[in-house]
Amino acid sequence: MAAKTPDRKTSASRPSPRSAQSDAFVRVRGAREHNLKDVDVDLPRDALVAFSGVSGSGKSSLAFGTLYAEAQRRYLESLSPYARRLIDQVGVPDVDAIEGLPPAVALQQQRGSPNVRSTVGSVTTLSSLLRMLYSRAGHYPPRQPMLYAEDFSPNTPQGACPHCHGLGHVYEVTERSMVPDPSLSIRERAIASWPPAWHGQNLRDILVTLGYDIDKPWRELPKKDRDWILYTEEQPVAPVYAGFTPAETRAALRRKAEPSYMGTYMGARKYVLHTFATTQSAQMKKRVARFMTGAPCPQCDGRRLKPEALSVTFAGLDIGRLSQLSLDRIAETLAPAAQGRFEAASDSATRSRAAGRRDIAKRVAAGGLAHTGSSDVRRTPNLSEEKRIAAQRIAHDLVERIGTLQALGLGYLALDRTTPTLSPGELQRLRLATQVRSNLFGVVYVLDEPTAGLHPADGEALHDALNQLKSAGNTLFVVEHDLDTLRRADWIVDVGPGAGELGGQVLYSGPPQGLGAVAGSHTGRYLFAPPAASARAPRAVSDWLELRGIRRNNLHDLDARFPLRAFTAVTGVSGSGKSSLVSQALVDLVGAHLGHEPAPEENEGELPSLSPVVVTGGRLHAGAESIRRLVNVDQKPIGRTPRSNLATYTGLFDHVRKLFAGTALARARRYGAGRFSFNVAQGRCDTCEGEGFVQVELLFMPTVYAPCPTCHGRRYNDKTLEVQWNGRDIAEVLAMTVDEALAFFADEAALQRPLALLHDIGLGYLRLGQPATELSGGEAQRIKLATELQRRQRGDTLYVLDEPTTGLHPADVDKLMAQLHGLVDDGNTVIVVEHEMRVVADSDWVIDVGPGAGQEGGRIVAAGPPAQVARAKASRTAPYLRAAMG
Repeated sequence: MAAKTPDRKTSASRPSPRSAQSDAFVRVRGAREHNLKDVDVDLPRDALVAFSGVSGSGKSSLAFGTLYAEAQRRYLESLSPYARRLIDQVGVPDVDAIEGLPPAVALQQQRGSPNVRSTVGSVTTLSSLLRMLYSRAGHYPPRQPMLYAEDFSPNTPQGACPHCHGLGHVYEVTERSMVPDPSLSIRERAIASWPPAWHGQNLRDILVTLGYDIDKPWRELPKKDRDWILYTEEQPVAPVYAGFTPAETRAALRRKAEPSYMGTYMGARKYVLHTFATTQSAQMKKRVARFMTGAPCPQCDGRRLKPEALSVTFAGLDIGRLSQLSLDRIAETLAPAAQGRFEAASDSATRSRAAGRRDIAKRVAAGGLAHTGSSDVRRTPNLSEEKRIAAQRIAHDLVERIGTLQALGLGYLALDRTTPTLSPGELQRLRLATQVRSNLFGVVYVLDEPTAGLHPADGEALHDALNQLKSAGNTLFVVEHDLDTLRRADWIVDVGPGAGELGGQVLYSGPPQGLGAVAGSHTGRYLFAPPAASARAPRAVSDWLELRGIRRNNLHDLDARFPLRAFTAVTGVSGSGKSSLVSQALVDLVGAHLGHEPAPEENEGELPSLSPVVVTGGRLHAGAESIRRLVNVDQKPIGRTPRSNLATYTGLFDHVRKLFAGTALARARRYGAGRFSFNVAQGRCDTCEGEGFVQVELLFMPTVYAPCPTCHGRRYNDKTLEVQWNGRDIAEVLAMTVDEALAFFADEAALQRPLALLHDIGLGYLRLGQPATELSGGEAQRIKLATELQRRQRGDTLYVLDEPTTGLHPADVDKLMAQLHGLVDDGNTVIVVEHEMRVVADSDWVIDVGPGAGQEGGRIVAAGPPAQVARAKASRTAPYLRAAMG
């Protein structure tokens, strides 16, 4: 979106605010970012201010698009032009004036960095401290030279394992991955990694020419032949006789007949690696990535470091092994050193207590353990007094920092866990822990749904952390749907009343208790409504889908059963094993039963997988015959470029384009439906190639994405836009919201169903042409669900959803639940992983996993109807479920 240059009004056009410093308020005047309608609002500083409203109401536009953007702009103006160039700038907000605004830090919901080297340790900076600990105070083997901290980093040339380059894994293409069914012959496509269609046939024909038997089962071919076919680096050129049988080919070769063409052979492994490295097609890259398997590096055993670094130990562990432990275990391991308790010192260490000990202690306390001037510290004998001082200081700091993460419920995470595998909520809490430790004063923290993905029990720790930041003299602006967080806020700004064009107004700004008197507020209705029992009784269940001996992550030989044709909620604290059981084990086993190929791991990086292929252990014991389809509705993006949007993903754009192609003008000009796609050269704008905007580099200022000067953001050329359907051109249709399109296409039955479903699921505010890159994970998940709901329901389908209420206002949750219960009423099975207790209370069956996180979880604590689980004494979910049920 292009950044707008604000029309700064003078004091004559707007009342001059009172001194913001004297009344401790942030005063916003004339905010018009996105759908905000000239908003004026006053927000208290040194308080927890919650921004509420239905999805798409404009609360994020006010908190992030206006307040945070302006705070960042002001800060960057104080920096040099060179420094500004290095910072990702968010642009200038469309607002008249903001006074009393302190510097701001944004903690947003976003997916983990696609960088394969980004880990929990690097995000929290714990890895840097750990490397210092091993460098300064590690136990070195005899005659081993002391190492710098960089030598313990897998991200530096001097520290990385030379074999895997610091990744910890190597990527192989094996016979088993390329030939999954050795009972097939080559003609029967035993070599699954070979390309489909003509290219694969070409390779098979070349093998016939070269004398290989392509009709014998793969397992019966000599090993020498199998190895050459798969692994040869040779690329022989051979004559191809297209359509000939092997016998006819041999005869043609004997008589030296003219071939159809000359073909070049490429080994199956070489084809996979070459295609992955060179193809420009994301689809082709994804296809061949399925045949590449990750395995721990044989030299470093997955520890990512060179042998010299791995030879150094602390508390009996090398840094690679220690980094593979959970934060809880690391804190436990380092606790004795943090308290100054070590094994008995050696004689050399005892003799090293010299007259300079006090001076060394002072330098350590002052942080004087940098490379310069510290060689005497680094090169002291093992367990010397100097090392003991360094070890205690660093270990104490590590344990304290880990304690902050444990308090936020993240102790189950391993230090070397990569950030792409973290949920947005986990990543945000890691950043929040860093801010809690920073001891900043007078800062505005802007947070985006910090409770997302959090069990209510973990939410207590989050609220403690937020209060700690506030008590330190900071202001918190929190965009939130969680009712408990809203009740705990000092101040609420409720934005609405609806979404999109129906929102953008501040309905209320003040203490929480005052919101109940605002008639137009959707939030107020839920915030002060007493807990009520579900309006319906749980469905009776009689048939079960049973899993036995499940082994995945922290699940060890777990037995579980899910009722069929019912709504099941799986609960438990963060990291307890809910997603391992449902989104991984259940989906894998049912998918395998239905003959689905395992989906390649989603990753924005260059590698197909960041770890070895994880296989779910266990089996389906009963009930699988009752399931004919599996639909796994996750929160992964519906597309990674602005060319993918709501209309294209749901398929409704195909019908829209046919309507335009059917108009009299389009038929006269012989325009087909393809003419109305902005991805086709004939119909799109030549200047921006259908993007709708051009990128303008302004050197030291933020890059501006300006509307295309030719099409003015409409994406199509003038000839295409001359075609109208019911008075609107194709660009105007894409600019419509779902709700507007619902009225515009009232007589088009083919469009009414998908549009009505999007409206019913709470997405009426999204534009038809809304780029996929602008959608949250929750919005993407609900678009996928709406697309699936368009199908004719025949029953016997298993729907699996992981936290479908993420990013949803309680009013939108009710809409979603109505759709999910409708699926069950049609004879389908719905299983959700969920923390929202109102959803759990309205389910037919609850499975509570725990009792704790990581290795302290992985068991089924309670299972049964909601009322039964609410009484389970061992369940950490039970008290919150009781409160939700009233």
